[in-house]
Amino acid sequence: MTRRRRIALVAGSVAIVAVLGIGIPSLHWSQRNVPEVHADPAEHFKYGSIGAEKENGIPYWVWLILPEMFPEHLPDRPGEGYGKFGFIYEAGSPKGRPIGTSYREDPIPMVGLNCAVCHAGTVRESAEAPELLVLGMPGNRFDLKEYLDFLFRVGNDPRFNADNILPAIEGVNPGISWIDDLFYRYVVIPRTRAALVTESERFAWMSRFPDPGPGRVDTFNPYKFNRFGLDEANPHVGTADLPPLWNQARKEGMWLHWDGNNDSVDERNISAALGAGASEGSLDVGSMERIADWIATLAPPAFPEQEIDQSLARYGARVYQQHCAACHAFDGAEVGQVVDILVIGTDRERLDSFTPELAESMNTLGEGRSWSFSSFEKTEGYSSMPLDGVWLRAPYLHNGSVPTLRDLLMPPQDRPTIFYRGYDVYDYEDLGFVSSGADAEAVAIGLDLGHVIVLAVGHLQGETVTANGTP
Repeated sequence: MTRRRRIALVAGSVAIVAVLGIGIPSLHWSQRNVPEVHADPAEHFKYGSIGAEKENGIPYWVWLILPEMFPEHLPDRPGEGYGKFGFIYEAGSPKGRPIGTSYREDPIPMVGLNCAVCHAGTVRESAEAPELLVLGMPGNRFDLKEYLDFLFRVGNDPRFNADNILPAIEGVNPGISWIDDLFYRYVVIPRTRAALVTESERFAWMSRFPDPGPGRVDTFNPYKFNRFGLDEANPHVGTADLPPLWNQARKEGMWLHWDGNNDSVDERNISAALGAGASEGSLDVGSMERIADWIATLAPPAFPEQEIDQSLARYGARVYQQHCAACHAFDGAEVGQVVDILVIGTDRERLDSFTPELAESMNTLGEGRSWSFSSFEKTEGYSSMPLDGVWLRAPYLHNGSVPTLRDLLMPPQDRPTIFYRGYDVYDYEDLGFVSSGADAEAVAIGLDLGHVIVLAVGHLQGETVTANGTP
C-alpha cells in the first residue's frame, strides 16, 4: 500500500469517527451544532432555523450544486435553479439561498426548510412591475411536491456519487479542505444519497394522488402514512391551500386548520414545523417561540386604496355585515367555528383524509417535553375563518378551487373549472391572481378541477389512477 493511500485511509477513518462523535474527544469540530439565528424577527422568520435541517436537512454544498448538476430533473418552468419550484430569492441578499431555507453547521453546513417556505408570497401590479414580498401570506408560488420529487429523482440517479458530486462542490467552493473532501467522499455523499432513496420510498404513496401544484400541500397524509403508519388504504386526497399566518393572537381559541381539528395556536405552529422537517427531538423551541411572538401581531398589507371605488365599498360593507360577518369577521358570533359538511356542501376529501385514529396519534406527539399535543380532534366539517388579508389569499376555498373573489360570488356551476395558479400578477378587477391567458400559462401550473374531482371519485371507488390531475 502506498504512503499516500495510507494517509487517505487514516484521514477517512478520522472523518468517519468525527461524524459519529466517538473515540476522539479532542475533535470538537464533530460536536459543532450552530444554527443560523437573526436578531430581527422578520429576518429570522425568512432564514432562521426551527430545527428542520438538524433532523432532515441536506448538506448545503451538495444541495447548492444539484440544480446545475441535474438540470434534466428540474421542472420545465421559468426561473433558474430552485427558483423553478417557486422559491423566492431576495434581490441583493447575501444569503445565496432563498427565503424559507434555514442553515446550520452540524458539524458541516446543512440546509433545511422553515415556516417562511409556505408562508411568504409575492404580488406584482403587472408583468413588468417589481415583486412585493409579503410575509405571512400563503406561499402562492411554492410547489413543495415538485421540490421533493426533484430531490428524490436526484437521489435515485446513478450519477449521484462522490466522483461526480465532489468536482461540482469544488467548483463553487474551491477552498474546501482535504479533510472535508475525504469526509464528503466517504461519509456525506453516500449517506445523503441513501437518505434520499429511503425518503423517496417512504413518500411513494404521493404518486397515487393528484399533484397539488403551487400553493397547495397535503398536510396530514404524511403524518398518517409516514410518521404513524396508519390507514394506508385510506384513499382521500388531503391536498389543501396554504393558509396565511397573520393575526395569530386574535385566532387563539378558534378551530384551526381547514377542518378545525385543533384550537391551539401553539400546537398549530409546532405541527407545521414538524411537517416542515423538524422532529420532536430537533425542534428548536426557543426559535418557534420567537416566531410565534412575531406572527401574533403580524398584519396583512392593506388593499391598495387607489384601487377602491369608495361608493361601491360602502355598499359592499353593508352586504358583508348582513350576510358574511357573523362567520368571517373577528367579532362574528360564529367565526372560527366548525360548520358541518352537510351545510357547506363542498369537497369533503380534505375532511375525510383526517381520521379519528390520526387525531389520537397526533395527541401523542411531544410527550415528556416542554410542549405536547392534546387538542387534536376529528371534526365533521370545515372551520369558518376570519378573512383578514383576503385579497392576497387567492385562489379561494379550502382546496383553492376558485381563482378570484368575483368567481367565488358566482353560482358554482358558473365558476372556471380550468385555470392556472402560481402566477403573482394581481387582477384588481376580479380580485385574485391572474389565472388565465398567455402570461399565466407560461409561468403557472394548470389546474383542471373536473379532472381532479374525477380522480378523487376514482380513488373512492378503488380504481387505479395514474394521471396527475393537471393538464
